[in-house]
Amino acid sequence: MESARWRRVLPCVVLLGSCGVVRAGDDRPVVYCSVDEGLARDLLDRFEAKTGIKVDAVFDSEAGKTTGLVTRIRLEERSPRADVLFSGELFHTMLLAREGLLEAYEPPSAADIPKAYKDAEHRWTAIGLRARVLAYDGQKVPAEELPIRWDQLADPEFAPRVAFANPLFGTTNGHVAAMFALWGESKGRAFLTRLRDNGAKMVDGNSSAVRAIIAGKVEMCMTDSDDVLLGRRRAPQLEPRYLDMGDGGTLLIPSSVAIIKGCRHLELARRLADFLVSAEVERMLALSDARNIPVRADLRRELNMELPPTTGLSYERIADAMETAASAVREILIR
Repeated sequence: MESARWRRVLPCVVLLGSCGVVRAGDDRPVVYCSVDEGLARDLLDRFEAKTGIKVDAVFDSEAGKTTGLVTRIRLEERSPRADVLFSGELFHTMLLAREGLLEAYEPPSAADIPKAYKDAEHRWTAIGLRARVLAYDGQKVPAEELPIRWDQLADPEFAPRVAFANPLFGTTNGHVAAMFALWGESKGRAFLTRLRDNGAKMVDGNSSAVRAIIAGKVEMCMTDSDDVLLGRRRAPQLEPRYLDMGDGGTLLIPSSVAIIKGCRHLELARRLADFLVSAEVERMLALSDARNIPVRADLRRELNMELPPTTGLSYERIADAMETAASAVREILIR
């Protein structure tokens, strides 16, 4: 386990300078956060207004989404500087739990969250789903000419027109791991090789991929549903398309909340975690510009939101494939 952990840490140490500095206030819980900063600050402001508890937040960069903060948690294992991880994805949180770096806690507010979105050992809770989608310029690409499966993106017909975020980071990291989990390593590696050889463009992050469409550099990109909605502020012609992973649906990725093992402000961390996984926060996420889909079925009915066709792949299987997929990405794409 120790050697595997350092294989994940070492390629990412360079990102730590972008993560910010933890303030020294001993009476404030510290949250490491890779949820989009504007949205996260609204949520944290709400918590502070409700409780009177001030929170110090450290955010990750676009290029290093989640991975930089997760690396930091590993490096700080013996003396944690943060109390809570509020991540824009789930899979790295699951890996931290497997490594024994997260505290067990069952938030009372999560009682109505389905079991699929809660760790059986109470080390993390997931909320607020975003779909992995193909974003495209509706003025340049007729809908009937789009691919219908994710693996088709690597075909010569599509790859030169596609941008994608570096798969070592953020939700693209989990998406590629899901491909490896569902397709097998051989097909996963072939997909990455064909993306590279057929001219797909790798960029820093999901929002950079969307900006590449807006700038006319590509016609489509792999991204998250919220990035398309936010991109429409500048480019109303942006459209999302749900592509099939190969078993009938696309991948839905939740945000996740966890308490860091050995943290300095355990009781305050529990109060913050309880708030972040509450129905109130899920409603705020759903009503925000990001339009995150609640994991709570009652909230989806209340807000008239539906789940798109979804892969049957479990989050556990995706987490299992993370290291294999990352190794292939380093070998094939990061040269």
